[in-house]
Amino acid sequence: MAISLATLLGVHSLHLSKAGLAETTWHEDINWVAVTELEDPQRFLNGGELVLTTGMRLRSAPEQRRFVRQVQRAGAVGIGFGTGLTHDAVPPALIAEANRWGLPIVQVPYETPFIAIGKLVAEAQAADHVAKLERLIAGHQILARALLTGGGLTQLLKHLGGMLRTEIALTQFTAHLYNSSAELPFADTWASYPIPTGRRDACTLWIRQPFEDSGIIGYAQNLISVELNNMVKQRQAQRALCGQVLEDVIHGALETSEAQRRLAGVGLNSTRKNVVLLAVSAAHHKALVSTSVPQPLEKAVAAVVGKDLVVVINDDGGAAPALARNLSDHLAEAGIHATIGIGGAYTKPNGLRWSYFEARDAASHGLPVNEPERLSLTSLLLASEDVPLADMAHESLNPLRAFDAAHGAELVTTLESYLNNNGSVAAVAEGLTLHRNTVRYRLAQITELTGYDPSVTADRVQLWLALAVSRLGARQAR
Repeated sequence: MAISLATLLGVHSLHLSKAGLAETTWHEDINWVAVTELEDPQRFLNGGELVLTTGMRLRSAPEQRRFVRQVQRAGAVGIGFGTGLTHDAVPPALIAEANRWGLPIVQVPYETPFIAIGKLVAEAQAADHVAKLERLIAGHQILARALLTGGGLTQLLKHLGGMLRTEIALTQFTAHLYNSSAELPFADTWASYPIPTGRRDACTLWIRQPFEDSGIIGYAQNLISVELNNMVKQRQAQRALCGQVLEDVIHGALETSEAQRRLAGVGLNSTRKNVVLLAVSAAHHKALVSTSVPQPLEKAVAAVVGKDLVVVINDDGGAAPALARNLSDHLAEAGIHATIGIGGAYTKPNGLRWSYFEARDAASHGLPVNEPERLSLTSLLLASEDVPLADMAHESLNPLRAFDAAHGAELVTTLESYLNNNGSVAAVAEGLTLHRNTVRYRLAQITELTGYDPSVTADRVQLWLALAVSRLGARQAR
């Protein structure tokens, strides 16, 4: 352990004695021993030293008082004054000035060499340093063992808090991965340490002040960083596995019983209502599929479907909007600009499939969080790979597109307006600023080119379905 002036006086072999009344720094650790005969040693001191001198140049009382003031201003813990060489006793002026400034004075007799005091302090410093290293190594072993034995971040941080004897918290954007305190960490009362991972899911380690850092925090930062990277890899593998199952369900490739069994294998109970949250980000899709989710969604099943992140929550739909906003805020904190689509709440594998396409359709609206609308028959048909709906749509519309491209016509635009206005020629003419006869002529051209008459209900459904499929296909391509 480091040694103090009070401890030094207890070493009988040194024959030291107290001079003066000051005890302000009597029990403070001595950082080092400085031997000097300078009149002004202040610029050579760093603070915490025991200054040893024989007062060779301190002949007069003003010089002795000035010496005390310089040593006190440098932050020394005291003066050891050697007697029997230049001075037979500690000068009264030096003692009086030291009492005035609260600086302890120790008398060192002639038979005690200064080097003996320096050696004792150095040995104490070395012993203290070795003890700290031993504690640090033991702390390293404890923290590493917490991870290696499966305790994870929770056990590691619990041990770290015990070593530092304070509260510990670990945050990740808006989420709190761990907090041993009942309050949230604040910068004015907590110290913060970044946890670099090279990814967007870096965390911050918070430690409530006061505490003594013996070097264990730096090691803990490295361990937490390693564990976070391991968690990312595990998360990616788990999401890829869940994504394979969901893709089979979404494409209708599984029988109901097989779909239920495989969904249960990845933690999804399809007998209860589930809601799909779909996160889409064209700019940050690589970061999106591997990033963390906020704490309220940690128990949800997350999967990667294509380039999108799918989060399935067990919910009747009431909590879904709030959870979607939570996810949106969490991703925004991570620097990921994503659009969140919310599906409806349904049971059974087909319900999950339906919820996915509702969420995908909602996400196409482009807002940060998009609530579901009633799913169209078009979207449901698109969910099945068995129905060549896209080919059918192209077959119906390509003649119109080719004619428009060749003649600068607007047959597709006219058709869309006619269908959107429920077959009203007058509304189409007003909306497109055309004569009604022009609208009728274009409708006749559409009938001739496609073989479908927009005024006939069955043909109108076919054309409306083709346009709807084209729109959804364009959204998927984006």
